[in-house]
Amino acid sequence: MSLFAIADTHLSLSTGKKMDVFRGWSDYEYKLKKNWEAVVRPEDTVVIAGDISWAMTMEEGLEDFKFLNSLPGRKLIMKGNHDYWWATKKKADEFFAKNNLTTLNILHNNTYTEGSLAVCGTRGWFFDAESDADKKVLLREAGRLRASIAAAKQTGLEPVVFLHYPPLNLTQCCDEIYNVLVEENVRRCYYGHLHSFSHLTAFVGEKDSIKFSLIAADFVDFCPVPVWENR
Repeated sequence: MSLFAIADTHLSLSTGKKMDVFRGWSDYEYKLKKNWEAVVRPEDTVVIAGDISWAMTMEEGLEDFKFLNSLPGRKLIMKGNHDYWWATKKKADEFFAKNNLTTLNILHNNTYTEGSLAVCGTRGWFFDAESDADKKVLLREAGRLRASIAAAKQTGLEPVVFLHYPPLNLTQCCDEIYNVLVEENVRRCYYGHLHSFSHLTAFVGEKDSIKFSLIAADFVDFCPVPVWENR
């Protein structure tokens, strides 16, 4: 069993909202399938850190979910800023069960174990949350992150954090999220959201003993990256 991660699959098999109008996204669904099948085995797990599908409802996203379900491995799915189909974990679990999407699991206020790691995380939020509404969302996301890490620590395994929004870049830091990582002694954090020229602003490396990795699909060449391997 091994653990992999990727973010921002941006599937649109039903909606017709294609990403290949953007630089670097040509034939991305084909690339994702080919690369995924080359590295991920049925016994492995892949975290998909948000922006799963352009669908507005779970029903509209069924073909996207079927596509992911057909790929090797268990998938742990998180919410991104474009996942408008997202409802509740209970509703998603029921929808996946009803449609025999047996490899899809929701990561939300909970944890999953893989090898020596406990997977945890949340969506995160903007760096510059200034409105009262944004601040409320940010504090809620920080609370969800702390709850997920707490669940991970109860397993006795190392918590590894996945976010959709970056907790920092080269010039800014989302203090509410970043401080949770530091206070909880997290050692690895993976995030997505950044595309194209935004890659140049990404912080990739170590700070405060935390290793940060960008796993946006177009940054990792549409191939899940290894987090923990046992081959």
